[in-house]
Amino acid sequence: MSITTDQKGTDALEKKGIDVQWLSCTSSFGEGGGTPDSSKSPSVRSVATVDCEGRTKDGREITLTGKVTEERSGACVRGDLTAKVAGKTVLQADVLGNCADAKPTSRPPANGPQPTVTVTTTVTVYPPTCDCRPGK
Repeated sequence: MSITTDQKGTDALEKKGIDVQWLSCTSSFGEGGGTPDSSKSPSVRSVATVDCEGRTKDGREITLTGKVTEERSGACVRGDLTAKVAGKTVLQADVLGNCADAKPTSRPPANGPQPTVTVTTTVTVYPPTCDCRPGK
């Protein structure tokens, strides 16, 4: 999620005429950070907090922060995002990138998980019942 936000955020800033030298993003889920809670239903969206920092080519500080509710195959992120350059808001967006043809990666496939077959074989090995050592 942070990689897509980084890439699509950079693209959006450059379309606004801002020469991005570098941008680096991190993301965390929930109040305590970390990763999404795997015990939740996969259909429940996780909200990630995204925090990006970087520099323009002329040395001004860039920040891109907000909440991301969905990522689509590295093509876009949806949420509530704000970018600032030198403390001035230059971009507010609910989508970064092009989500039109991308498949969601933060939701399960429409047809759900498919059943599989698992085969388990149990083998019990017993010691020999006779003394079969040579010479006996």
